[in-house]
Amino acid sequence: METVGTVVGAAPAPGLRERRKRLTRDALVRSSLELFATRGYEGTTVDDIAAAVHVSQRTFFRYFASKEEVAFHVPRLAESLVVDAVRGRPPGEPPLDVLRGALRESWDGINEVVEQVVPLELHLRVYRVIESTPALLAAHLRRSSELEERLARVIAGREGVDLDTDPRPRILVAAVCGVVRVAERSWSAGDSGLAALRELVTAHLDQLGPALAGPWNDARRASG
Repeated sequence: METVGTVVGAAPAPGLRERRKRLTRDALVRSSLELFATRGYEGTTVDDIAAAVHVSQRTFFRYFASKEEVAFHVPRLAESLVVDAVRGRPPGEPPLDVLRGALRESWDGINEVVEQVVPLELHLRVYRVIESTPALLAAHLRRSSELEERLARVIAGREGVDLDTDPRPRILVAAVCGVVRVAERSWSAGDSGLAALRELVTAHLDQLGPALAGPWNDARRASG
């Protein structure tokens, strides 16, 4: 049954071995997400995923600890790009500009990462599955909270502040990540690609300052 990545004869060279491992992992991800999108998350078993790739259940667990882990494999790759981009922003840049700039510069890399593993159309379909599946939505919110903490610690380190006593890094990151979640929900209701999500996030971030500091009522804004 082990037709993906099976080696006959002598052990392959390290480079070939890693390539076969990557191919097997990516095949498991694609098959998992396709099954989640067509059958639903709860309607898909690990055995279903393994059978689709022609490997054993043991092979699946060699790569992923659970269905949840494979469901969030692609988002985890994208999140790592954002965190790295925040770390790489120019010294002295204001924190809000750091986050906005990191999101902007991450987009092309995120598109590439997604398309290397799954079609963008499938990525969108699975996002809808996550939003509509209580277990996955709970995991998504938990992971979002963990990402916010990672980003807040990076911002605190850049600014030289103590995250345990200064709430500003967490407040700022929560606000920006909240904007991204609002944009993602609007985006997932349509059939547009990731370019449309990028435009939504940018437009929503432009509203962050006015939404927090300015009046919302047009009449009051005009009179002010």
